[in-house]
Amino acid sequence: MLRKKNKKRKQGQKQKLEKLIQEQQHQNNEVVNDGDLLTFGGHLEVLRRMLFRIIAVAGAIAMVVFCFKETTWEVLLAPSEWDFCTYRWLERAMQAMGIDFRFEEFNVQMIATDLSSQFMTHITTAVYLGLLGASPYILYELFRFISPALYENERRYSVLVAGIIYVLFLLGVLMSYFVLFPISFRFLGTYSVSAKVVSNITLDSYISTFVSLTLVMGVVFQLPVIAFFLGKLGIVTSEMLASYRKHSFIVIMLVAAIITPPDLMTLVLVTIPLYLLYEVSIRVVGWVGKPEGEGTASFL
Repeated sequence: MLRKKNKKRKQGQKQKLEKLIQEQQHQNNEVVNDGDLLTFGGHLEVLRRMLFRIIAVAGAIAMVVFCFKETTWEVLLAPSEWDFCTYRWLERAMQAMGIDFRFEEFNVQMIATDLSSQFMTHITTAVYLGLLGASPYILYELFRFISPALYENERRYSVLVAGIIYVLFLLGVLMSYFVLFPISFRFLGTYSVSAKVVSNITLDSYISTFVSLTLVMGVVFQLPVIAFFLGKLGIVTSEMLASYRKHSFIVIMLVAAIITPPDLMTLVLVTIPLYLLYEVSIRVVGWVGKPEGEGTASFL
């Protein structure tokens, strides 16, 4: 009797277990097939909706920029004026050090050579500024898209890294607007091979140079982020970067000399922040290389 009861009990437990397994498999199949979110087509649909939202937000900001024409172009054309704030700040800094230094006044005329060039430049500039203004939202949407595939610690570090990338990019944009572009425009706009040659800068040339320098400085300021990932991959170490300080300083000076006009003051103003970024990169790689027990959490 006891054997029969035990046998029936075991069969009942086995049947319950099989039933639970079948129910779990059924639930998993429903999750996989529900909403197509885990299929390739589902991912494409999510990506399509995300792109539509990004285009809508960037387009709305671009429309606002386009409508406020006077304010927008007053800000964009300010670096072309001889009394731009950067020149005033440098003059005050020199006077604070006891040096009587003043920038000479200059005047560079800008022209539009095509009938539609001003209108088309206005549109393209509004689109560029719309994307720049929508960049925080774009980063947010990209994070939402990839976050389901990340672990909890990866999500935490992804938010931190995305924020740092955005802040560094903005610092590069500000560096270009207040330092690199106005001084470059002053030198290139007033440079003349002969008194017989008069420089008339086209609006297209002005905006294309402005956008190019802005993007270049935004990318250059990502040096600590690049060092972070190279450190995580074990390609570089803080000791390696520190040992090449002198070589890196020479390379940074060469890069600064390439992207700036042949002017000592401009070279110094660009070299110093770039070298500071290199020093920050050494600290970042050193922090990444610490064992987890010393305060560095694993990113991967």
